[in-house]
Formats: sequence, C-alpha cells, structure tokens
Amino acid sequence: MIRVLVVDDSAFMRKAISTMLEKDPDIHVVDTARNGEEGLEKVRRLDPDVVTMDIEMPRMDGLTALKHIMMEMPRPVLMISSLTTEGAEATFKAMEAGAVDFIAKRLSLVSLDIVRIEDELRAKVKAVARRRMRMVPVRRKRPVHTVRKSVTKSGRPGRVVRDIVAIGVSTGGPPVVQKILSELPADFPACILIAQHMPRTFTGPFAKRLNDSSPLDVKEAGPGDVVRPGKVFVAPGGSHLKIKQRISHIDVVVDSEPEKALYKPSVNELMGSVAQAVGRRGLGVILTGMGSDGCEGIKKLKERGGTTIAQSNETCVVYGMPKAIVEAGLADQIVSLDDMSSAITQALYASIEP
Repeated sequence: MIRVLVVDDSAFMRKAISTMLEKDPDIHVVDTARNGEEGLEKVRRLDPDVVTMDIEMPRMDGLTALKHIMMEMPRPVLMISSLTTEGAEATFKAMEAGAVDFIAKRLSLVSLDIVRIEDELRAKVKAVARRRMRMVPVRRKRPVHTVRKSVTKSGRPGRVVRDIVAIGVSTGGPPVVQKILSELPADFPACILIAQHMPRTFTGPFAKRLNDSSPLDVKEAGPGDVVRPGKVFVAPGGSHLKIKQRISHIDVVVDSEPEKALYKPSVNELMGSVAQAVGRRGLGVILTGMGSDGCEGIKKLKERGGTTIAQSNETCVVYGMPKAIVEAGLADQIVSLDDMSSAITQALYASIEP
C-alpha cells in the first residue's frame, strides 16, 4: 500500500485528488493538509511514502515546504502546478529543489479539468513511490569549455561521424536534461533535439531555463529552424518534433501528425524522423520516464545504423523508457546520469586507427 499525503489550500482540490488516488486499491491517502506548514507537520508525524504538493499556498508555500522536506526527511514529492508560464517557472524551481515531477492543472474550470489528470496522477504516484531519492545538481551559469576529442593510440583525434543527437525524456526529466546540457562543451559538434513530455505552456520556459544554464544555444523549436552544430531545439508541447533532409541542409519540423499519438511530443516520432533523415549519423538517447515511448523509434534508428544510449536504472526517477530499450536489446550503452554528457560527446566521434 502506497501512503500519500495531499497538501493543497483548496478544499475542492484536496477532496478531488484524494478521491482520484483512492480509486486505485494500492494507494491510500493518509491525510490532507491546507498549507505547507501543516503539510510539514503531517509529513513528520505520518511519514507518507509520497506527497502531492500545491505550489501557491498561504502561511507557507509549496516550494518552501518542499525544501524543508528534502533537508529533513527526503521522499518523493509531486508538485501540483498551474498550467501557466508562472506555474512553469515555479515548477522548475521545485524540481531543482528535489521534487520528482509535477502534475499540471488549469486554473479555470478546475472542477471540469481536474478529472483529466486522474490517470496521470495515479500512474506517477505509483511510479515514484519506491524510488531512491537523488538530488540532481545543476549549474546556474553557462560554463565555457571545449570538447575533449577522443584520441587514438596514434595520437590523432577521432572524426565526427554523428551530428544529430535526439533525446527522449519524460517523468523527472527537466533537471536531468538541464544537468546534461550544462556539462556539454561550448564547441559541441552536433545538433540536439529534445522531446520532453510536457504541456505547451511549459516548453518555452523550459527551453529558456536550459539556455540560461548551458553553453549551447537552446530554444523552443519553431518555423524556419535549421539543424546546426551547437544548436538545441526543444519540442513544443502538443506538437511533434522532426527533421527533414534537404539538398543543402536539414530542416527542423514541428507538426501535429500523427494527431492521435499517445504523447505529443512523441519520442517515437522524433527518433523515427532522425532514423529516416540521417540514419547512422544519429545518436538516440533515452532518459528517465514512464512507459515505453521511444522504443519503436529507437528500433528504426538502430535498423538504419544509428547509435543509442540509455540512462541507468540507478539514476532514473522512473526506469520505464530506458528499461524498454534495454530489455529490447537496443541500447549500445547504459550510462549513469553523472557520466551522460561525456558519453554523448564521445559517441559522436569515431577513432581513426593507422
């Protein structure tokens, strides 16, 4: 039985979240709290497995309460955030402070909209309940350093043979992606494409946050974008990110097809597009996330000669998406988060032996 504490200043939200969670026989809501101060007292007394935490609350807000929890008694905390730019900024701060993930809700027509998060809420609570807590340190400034090229026994550097990096990520992803990009060199010789499962209002602020902490140029993908080394494009929420090979360049494409895809953006669509456009020049990276999105796309990439990396179980918030490609025999490397930026950089090069 997974024991959950629900912290929210809205009586309606406390009741709605509790009711949705307890529809699952494996979840029990041990209590609710009206603000961060009351939530802290009940975390200390009741020792829940998971806490759902609203961000905006009186007396003590969710971010402050979260910081106390992570200092005193770390455990999985899911933030309940508004589906706004301000809500996105607060959510990313919370994830940097140790929250494992978030559930986004609209502020208007809450009583009608809240039921749409039901399945996601229960799935995330069950996915994070037993995970070991691991803080992800993220650099705040944009460091300037250069690539350390692979060197053969002859002393000659390797040559770049892969120039497209496609990253698929979901639950627990924002601080993980931010850490990886912040550690890449300023002269990174490839273009990076990111499909992070995230609402439309969150992906712009997410891209800006990545840009502020990385030496690379990061933006939300849009019309007119072209693949270039050192550029990073984040898929807009609600759309798919793809690439298309032209005669002299590669276009970045954002579209809505397939409309009925389970996830938008879809990691499968991104990986499949990279496979078709560049084949062996593509590097597919699957990071923390629930489910198996990306597995079919990675399979296509491998069939076209591409290379793949999966994040290790021990460093994932949820070992779902990486596990799917590992168990399918599609991962060329299984890499810890701390070693991921180095592994990605080295995978772009081929040794040149005499």
